[in-house]
Formats: sequence, structure tokens, C-alpha cells
Amino acid sequence: MNQFIKKSLAGWFYHGRKRVVPYCIKRSTRGLSQLTSENLEIESSWQSMEGLVRCSANYVPLTPISFLNRSAKIFGDRTSVIYGSVRYTWAETRARCLKLASALAQLGISRGHIVATLAPNIPAMQELHFAVPMAGGVLCTLNTRHDSAMISVLLRHSEAKVIFVDYQFLEVAQGAFDLLQSSQTEPPILVVIPESDNSCPSIDTSNSHEYESLLSTGNCQFPIRWPKTEWDPISVNYTSGTTSRPKGVVYNHRGAYLNAIATFFIHGMASVPVYLWTVPMFHCNAWCLVWGLAAFGGTNVCLRRVTPKDIFDNIVLHKVTNIGGAPTVLNMIVNSAPSDRKLLPHKVDVMTGGSPPPPQILFKIEELGFRVSHLYGLTETYGPGTSCMWRPEWDSLPPDERAKRKARQGVQHLGLEEVDVKDCVTMDSVPADGKTIGEIMFRGNTVMSGYLKVVGLTLGALNAAGSSCCTLQWWFVH
Repeated sequence: MNQFIKKSLAGWFYHGRKRVVPYCIKRSTRGLSQLTSENLEIESSWQSMEGLVRCSANYVPLTPISFLNRSAKIFGDRTSVIYGSVRYTWAETRARCLKLASALAQLGISRGHIVATLAPNIPAMQELHFAVPMAGGVLCTLNTRHDSAMISVLLRHSEAKVIFVDYQFLEVAQGAFDLLQSSQTEPPILVVIPESDNSCPSIDTSNSHEYESLLSTGNCQFPIRWPKTEWDPISVNYTSGTTSRPKGVVYNHRGAYLNAIATFFIHGMASVPVYLWTVPMFHCNAWCLVWGLAAFGGTNVCLRRVTPKDIFDNIVLHKVTNIGGAPTVLNMIVNSAPSDRKLLPHKVDVMTGGSPPPPQILFKIEELGFRVSHLYGLTETYGPGTSCMWRPEWDSLPPDERAKRKARQGVQHLGLEEVDVKDCVTMDSVPADGKTIGEIMFRGNTVMSGYLKVVGLTLGALNAAGSSCCTLQWWFVH
């Protein structure tokens, strides 16, 4: 990164009050579980006030896996997952996640070990988002569009101990295993996820398991391995590699907790929503919403493939209240065949991200019964970082003007401290006129901890005051 930009951005993207020692600083911290209260806080102002104490009664590290315990107690009999004929309640989902966490521990997974997945939006993916961190592991959801060569590169880089592979991608995974073995690298333990109504396909390796069989070996009384600090890593998400080789973006429990709640609110969800999974769960941990739905007792309607017919059928059948997706999903819905469409029983809220949807797409999709909102984010900000916060008075604007407002990417959500657009040379804030080009800068609790095994690229540059600055330069411009 340009050294001038590094110095100019002092104070942006920093974590902590005095000093943070990111776990990617030293090679010895590859286990990703080395953060402690000693290296997170040099001093605490509350200690100077007589009579105050921090203890387990008033301080618990933030983690989204706590949402599962809450839902099992409050929404235990409500439906948590729907996938074809498969249905689970929140009580059943918690029991399954505990058994899966126990089974992972029996496979040798401990704190800081990475567990990878290669699967579409199926119940196992939802369960793994809880079970892996409950076992102390770090979840790494791989893009199902990658080929064997890329999967082998990411498995080698992440040093994943176990990989869960949907039967649909088993051939890709086995190709990656062959490449690893040819380079004298031991492949991870393989767990195959069969379709719910099919038997497990043949596996060409002895170090393998079948998902349900593995889960059945677990103990539903497994003691959850809660994070030691809320800065402990919870997941690694690899970037798409559009500008360079994919980088492993590390999320922590604190950021995931806060972004899960923030994302829930920017979707405009009410209690116990019904969410149709058109956003890939491998993408930024599904915008952290896979955890957020548990916080409010929502229902996950899983969808292996995303087609207009499947979208309309599931909305009508399961009374879906919310969906999300890139503008390509909106295009797919708008340009669907009349035979694939169904009259929606109610307004369905759609949250779209990426490039602004064209006005004509917004007009057409709202005519079909959808209400669209727009957000913006990137892998390094846990997915969504800003959203268009709609104002009631805008409802009376002319259609073209409403479309322009909806296409805006909005303001930072509750989990971020500040978002600004700055001139890339002077580092001054640019005018908020919707025309001036600049670099988008994020600062707050939902900015990544760092890149896995990349030392000195984004974290650890200390400014003159001794604060640790994450001097990220995003190559996204308005």
C-alpha cells in the first residue's frame, strides 16, 4: 500500500481503545486463538473508579452462537429450517448443532482449527455455522463456483483440518485432494453431505465420513467451547480474487455478533421472519444473517438452486417475508416466464447489494409484489456495511425520483462507527453530491480482524499515538 495513504489514514479502521495486537502479526499465531485480555487492552478507565468490577455476572464475550441457545429456549417449538420435506424446530437445531460440535471434537477439532465447507444453501450449512464455533473451530465457507485447482490452493493456505462437501461438489473436492496429494500435502478429513433422500455416494478415500452418520456419534450434552475473548476468530472468508489472489478475511465473534443484528435491522425484519435463502451462505457467512435469524427465531427456507419458479413457489408455500440477492437475482425474477410466476400473498421485502438496480428493474419487481431496499458492503466488512434508510416522505415522490433514492447505497449501519468517501490524494472528505469520485473508508466494529497469514498488509501499523491502525484502502469508488 502507498505509504502516504498509510500515514494519512491513521485512526481509520482501528480496533480497541489503546492497542490491539492482531493475531496475523506473528507466524506463531497461526492457530488464530492467541488473543487475550492482556494483549487487547493496555489500560481500562473503569479500573480507576472505586467499587467497579468486571466479572462473569456483568461481562460475557459477544458471540453469535449465543443466539442459538436463546432461540432454543424462547422459540424452541418454532420451525427453524425448511428444506423440501425436511423440517426442524429451534430446539432440534440446537441439539443437532451440539451433536455435530461434539463429533468435530472427537475428530480432533480444537480451538483455532479451521473447518471448511463446500456446499450450497442446505440445512447442513446452517448447522455448521453454529457447530464449528461451538467446537472452538473457525469456519471457512468455500465458494462453490471454484474449480479443483482453486479449492486445493485455499485448503492448503487455510490448513483446514476437516472439509464438509455436498455430494454435488464431491468430484471437485476429490480433484482438489488429488492436487494436494501430488504436492505432498495431506488432505483434510472429508465429510460428505448427501441429499436428504439419497444414500451417500461412494467415496474414494478411507479418511472420510457421512454427515448424518458423523452427527449421530455426537453428544447433545456437549459443553460449548465459548470464545475466550470476543476477538477470537469465528470464520475465514476468502475474497473472490478479482484483483489478486484470494485473501482469507478473518471475522471475529464480536464483529459477527454485531453485524448479525445490524443486518437483521437493515433488512427491516420483524420478529420470527421467514427468510428464503437466495444469498449464498458461503458469501460473507450469508451476510451474517445465518446467525441473525437465530437471534429472532426466524425460519430458514433453504434453497439448493435459485430459479424464478423455486423462488415464487417457496414464497407462496412457506409465506416467506424476506429474501436477499444481487441485482442478477432481481433480473432473474423480472425476466421470468409467466408460467413460473405466482401471485404473492403479501409484500415480500428484498434486500439487494452490489451495483444499483436500474429504475426499470425496480419498477417491474415492485409490480410483482416485492419491496426493494439497497445495501453495500464487501467481504472485509462482514458483508453489508451501509444501506438506504428509507424515509416515509419519499413514498410520495414521482416514480423516477423514488427509484433514484432506492438505488442509493445509504449510510452506515449500527455496527459501524463511521463511513466516509475521501479524495485518494489529499485524504480530504469529498462533497456529498453523488458525483465526486473518491475512496470509501470504513471504521468500526464490523471491519475484519485482518487477512489470514498476511503480515503488515492491513493491520499493525502503529501511529504516533501508539494506536493500532487498520489502514485499509478500498478500491471501490462512487
